[in-house]
Amino acid sequence: MPSRAMLDVMEALRERQRASANEPAESLTETRAGFEPAGSAHPVPDDVVVTAVDAAGVVAHWLDAPGVDGRRALLFLHGGGYQFGSLRSDGELAARLGRAARMRVLFPEYRLAPEHPFPAAIDDVLAVWRWLRRRTAARSLAVAGDSAGGGLAVALLVATRDAGEDLPAAGVLLSPTVDLTSSGASMTDRVDEDPISTPQLLSRLASDYLAGADPRNPLASPLFASLAGLPPLLVQVGTADLLFSDAERLARAATDAGGDVRFEVGDGLPHVYQLMLGTPEAAEATERIGVFLRERVV
Repeated sequence: MPSRAMLDVMEALRERQRASANEPAESLTETRAGFEPAGSAHPVPDDVVVTAVDAAGVVAHWLDAPGVDGRRALLFLHGGGYQFGSLRSDGELAARLGRAARMRVLFPEYRLAPEHPFPAAIDDVLAVWRWLRRRTAARSLAVAGDSAGGGLAVALLVATRDAGEDLPAAGVLLSPTVDLTSSGASMTDRVDEDPISTPQLLSRLASDYLAGADPRNPLASPLFASLAGLPPLLVQVGTADLLFSDAERLARAATDAGGDVRFEVGDGLPHVYQLMLGTPEAAEATERIGVFLRERVV
């Protein structure tokens, strides 16, 4: 059962979902400017040092919380359906995970659809990863992502493995988007539970991102890739999420391929519940992520 604080957030999200159904559609610029996946935007804490950097031509930000080990880094990939998201929407979560893991965080602003459709986002992520690898040993690196960023994180692991390159020490996937065919059972059987997304919204975002590309391309929908040889993975997802089946099937497939996978399910929790600062569920998930990364990244 979700906590009272989480239930309050979920009700606010449901109200926003209901209201948006009756409002005129915003422009893409307006939607991006107001994108608040957790119902409200939480700023990066004042004690976190934010430093802009050009990472192989991709705008990125270093996030350094007090006391982090500068020799270890977490590459964090934000969500937003490949069309939204930025440091404003996900920077607090990224910095919080870095603080918990005692790692500095690299937060890239990868190119967004529809102006930059697939494979622009994964091309940017790979460029940033290789830029980071030239500076830090793979064993001292991890990758994390929420929603679409989770899908990009898996695609990064698959592409890096296929290229014969060293992989990061661990991956953390929060409600990952890994199937742009929308074939998961939860896309229909969780419609009344999800307070954030609708099948129509997810279908439109996938179409805008793919722009005619094959939705089963392993770098767009890494659920359809071979998942053998990936580093240890922590997958967290709530049951009140249209993408629950994405996470569930990914965890099963990676385990069946011989991977070390920890699959954590939050009963009654929504999409990327870790974003919902101030709830005990977000705090507990953050601590588990921190322990997972501290145990695996040297």
